[in-house]
Amino acid sequence: MSVLVFEIIVFWLAFAGMVQISGVSVAAAVAWTTAASVLALLGSMGLRRGWGYWFGWAAQAAAVALGLLTPWMYAMGIVFALIWIMSFVLGKRLDNRPAGDGA
Repeated sequence: MSVLVFEIIVFWLAFAGMVQISGVSVAAAVAWTTAASVLALLGSMGLRRGWGYWFGWAAQAAAVALGLLTPWMYAMGIVFALIWIMSFVLGKRLDNRPAGDGA
């Protein structure tokens, strides 16, 4: 959940880069940043119920896709996608471990 929440922060920090450095219009930057943020927010809200994982994966795709608007978001999107994948894999391992293992 924390990965998705931190992504929302990074999306809005990228907003300034989209407008100031990459020359994206404010309207386009707001639209794309809001869309990516909503995906991450829905993902974080739905993780406990299971349906949030689909939104989480979509948020990862959106993070990388924001690189089309400002190139440094390719790097940030890939970093967050790797963290998301690592969290997903490690979480599955913890869920599948036998009940008597460790503290």
